[in-house]
Amino acid sequence: MRTRPDDALAALLRARPDLLSPVPNDLTQLATRAGTRASVVRAVERLDRFAQQTAEALAIAPDPCSYETLRDLLTGDEGPEPEEAGDNRGNGDSRDSKETGDNGDSGDSRDSKETGDNRGNGDSRDSKETGDNGDSGDSQGSEELGGPGGAGTTTAGIGAPLRAEERAAIVAELPRAVATLREQALIWGGDDRLRLVRTARELLAPSPTSPSPTGLGPTVQEATSGMSPGRLQELLAAAGQSPTHDPVTAAAALAELFRDRARMAALLDGAPAGAAGVLAKLTWGPPYGEASVASPTPPIGWLLDHGLLLPSGPRNVVLPREAALHLRHGRAHRAPEPFAPPLSPTVEHDPQVVDNTAAGQTFTALATVEELLGQWETAGPPVLRAGGLSVRDLKRTAVAIDVSEPVAAFWIELAYAAGLVASDGETDERYAPTPAYDDWLRLPAEERWARLAAAWLPATRTSGLVGGRDSRGRTLAALGPELDRSPAPEVRRRVLELLAALPHGAAAARDVLLARLRWERPTGHRGAPAPTAGAPGAATPSGSAPGAASSAAGATSSAATWSSAAVPGTASTAASPTGAPPTGEDLRSRLARWTVAEAEMLGVTGRGALSAHGRALLERHPDEPTAAESDLASAQAARLLAPLLPEPLDHVLLQADLTAVAPGPLERPLAETLGILADVESKGGATVYRFTPESVRRALDAGRTADDVHTFLAAHSRTPVPQPLAYLVDDVARKHGRLRIGAASAYLRCDDDALLAEILADRRSAGMRLRRLAPTVLAAQAPPDTLLEGLRAMGYAPAAESAEGDVLISRAEAQRTPPRRPPVPVPEGPPVPDATLLGAAVRAIRAGDLAATAPHKPVVAAEARPETASGSRPGARAGSRSGAGAGSGSRSGSAAGGDRLPRTTSADTLATMQAAALTGSNVWIGYVNANGAATQRVIAPVRVEGGFVTAYDHTADEVRTYPLHRITGAAELAEDAT
Repeated sequence: MRTRPDDALAALLRARPDLLSPVPNDLTQLATRAGTRASVVRAVERLDRFAQQTAEALAIAPDPCSYETLRDLLTGDEGPEPEEAGDNRGNGDSRDSKETGDNGDSGDSRDSKETGDNRGNGDSRDSKETGDNGDSGDSQGSEELGGPGGAGTTTAGIGAPLRAEERAAIVAELPRAVATLREQALIWGGDDRLRLVRTARELLAPSPTSPSPTGLGPTVQEATSGMSPGRLQELLAAAGQSPTHDPVTAAAALAELFRDRARMAALLDGAPAGAAGVLAKLTWGPPYGEASVASPTPPIGWLLDHGLLLPSGPRNVVLPREAALHLRHGRAHRAPEPFAPPLSPTVEHDPQVVDNTAAGQTFTALATVEELLGQWETAGPPVLRAGGLSVRDLKRTAVAIDVSEPVAAFWIELAYAAGLVASDGETDERYAPTPAYDDWLRLPAEERWARLAAAWLPATRTSGLVGGRDSRGRTLAALGPELDRSPAPEVRRRVLELLAALPHGAAAARDVLLARLRWERPTGHRGAPAPTAGAPGAATPSGSAPGAASSAAGATSSAATWSSAAVPGTASTAASPTGAPPTGEDLRSRLARWTVAEAEMLGVTGRGALSAHGRALLERHPDEPTAAESDLASAQAARLLAPLLPEPLDHVLLQADLTAVAPGPLERPLAETLGILADVESKGGATVYRFTPESVRRALDAGRTADDVHTFLAAHSRTPVPQPLAYLVDDVARKHGRLRIGAASAYLRCDDDALLAEILADRRSAGMRLRRLAPTVLAAQAPPDTLLEGLRAMGYAPAAESAEGDVLISRAEAQRTPPRRPPVPVPEGPPVPDATLLGAAVRAIRAGDLAATAPHKPVVAAEARPETASGSRPGARAGSRSGAGAGSGSRSGSAAGGDRLPRTTSADTLATMQAAALTGSNVWIGYVNANGAATQRVIAPVRVEGGFVTAYDHTADEVRTYPLHRITGAAELAEDAT
């Protein structure tokens, strides 16, 4: 760490921001923190695929490892000449993972379930964990592991070398991968002695309970650690080696034999039929197989006798690492991936068509959110006791806005993220629009969209999870808890950035985007499956081994399903706007799929390509604070979108079939009035409204008269008002209000006593329990609202009246919540520090390291001075004597107990400070702040007075004032430190 320049330290802190929480006191603390397991796991998981493969190769290499050894582990042995390569692949090695099947045996059709998953060795991995790759053993016994299907397999065909161009690609990219590991402090040492940090090696190296991502097993030394010395000598003798005098040298001799290409090839040439098939199943991992050690079949017995398989239990065997590397032609990974998969093929569209399509989607998005909140402002759904929206209310909302339930969940969560909807906090808690919704409605359309997009991009709440199950099996509800997923903003932005890297108007397939994302953030640190031989961007071996696995590891981590293929329409436990993702697909893959669908619905993309206003959302403004940067990007996106949106219209087209066609977006007052007077029949580029008796009555109930309706229609129609529509309005208005309902419990009055007699005689009114009080008045035992709805259901048009006899206007009151703040995204770890914070942190760490390592003069012990008037107890003198610094090069004058802070008396501290202020020299001090935290600092005293010392603090890089009573001790720096 100390040899790194400041810019390298800043790059480390930028790549691993968790190291800055809090800022380390010195480089020793920084190095210690960088080696903790949690920090190393986070760093390894953020490596790209090739850097991760490089670290995995270092984990199985000798420690330390030279650069050349690392290169050989990634490239393997040199392959045959080009003219020979065709012959080599002609024996069936060119088959990919699909052609060779799932069990490491050519011609054997049994899958991974048949070949077993080595449960007998204490490994809890199941068939999913062993993957597709020729499993470690066979649950049917040794006959399965060494079955007849491998009789035609030769050891030469188990793993073919990489082609020359593939090796050249790895050699060209390896310096970048090593530099990445150095920058993130995961390796150290020169190129001749590369060392993986201890925690990373423990994380990536193979162990009996945690398979290596490379699919390799333990070394011979590790696998024979419990074997008897006599058995080791028998193995050496069977392999034609001379006996040794101890087990350590015997294991070393056996390992040396396996590393010797010529001797190993000669040994394998004498293997019986079927032995190569057994080795083929274990070569690419998992290295453990199930077979009887006491009574093995002949092929397995021969392999056990020659040490090519070693027992790991009564019914389990393991392939030693050195033997596996020989069979792999010295390669740690089956398919190294030095390059990222290209973003191809792409579909080209006219950029203007893309922008127009996206603009049309933004209009639809705004209309959907307005319709959603318009529904909820008069009759918001209740809040579940556990929080969130019930399944029934989600279905009702989806029907109301004419979308599917997953899409409705997306719009609901988007409105919540933008702060437009929240719970009202009342006793009977319900969801309703917030006051911010009214402000949002008053904005121009482009700014309203920008507010939605700016809320969507950094949101951690994930609507695609709605309908799935949490860890306790409970259904995840929209607006409910446990929908936050911290990786969502990063994945969302990265998907859009990949689209932005394409030419304007170009769209990439969803699977192409997923392949790139999987390379950039491949998997977890344990058991990540290697890509298949045909994966884009992979340095594919020139031939696949017959029956060998397509994966280099046998177990999967929590993120191993990155490599799941995209299967549109397959089932899943969680809903999503695009339908269900493949079953078992990991979170980051699902987030990427949801991002593509949500961006299209929101109008960020059009026809799969990123729009111009979508590109503006991604613009970075490094000189601005984070909040201001987001506002600038949103404002620029709104400016680009504005010319693409249609102008609101002030008219509709009335038709004789009692419909009105709005050929585009309507002005808000017109849209609101028309929404009361008619029902929306269809949406799209043009909205169709239908007039019905119920919709006209709704307008009359809201306080409008027949003349108001006629005037409105005539003013806003480009066509004459059709006669059927005029008749409909007049007919409903004539009937409206003839019946009056008030509260008696309830009464019904009408000037037409014949009409009342008709109602009394109607059997449908029996439930209202009506009785005549007067020729024009009926009394009911039902409440007024029930009576009103009942008569309307019978086909009448009653009106409610007040106690004074006036008609009551039944206009629904718009509900609003108290002011609410939008939900705060849940970040994934500490935020990436900006340049200012990085610079200050590097200076503080350098200064703290100077304070911790600078040589200083010995602290003058108190007993070396004459007895003062105040005196000191002998015990105190003894304590001081034990804590005095000894020698000019002492790093501390600390007291007993190993405390690194200097300890001096108050008088000595004052004298040291005064002398340093006079001479202008630096002083090393120990300081305890008001919270009791002790630190060490290097200061240059300027003034000492009134119990305080004013000094330039090299640690903080500023002038500070320190109370003398908080300074534990002081010592002048040695001459070579100043």
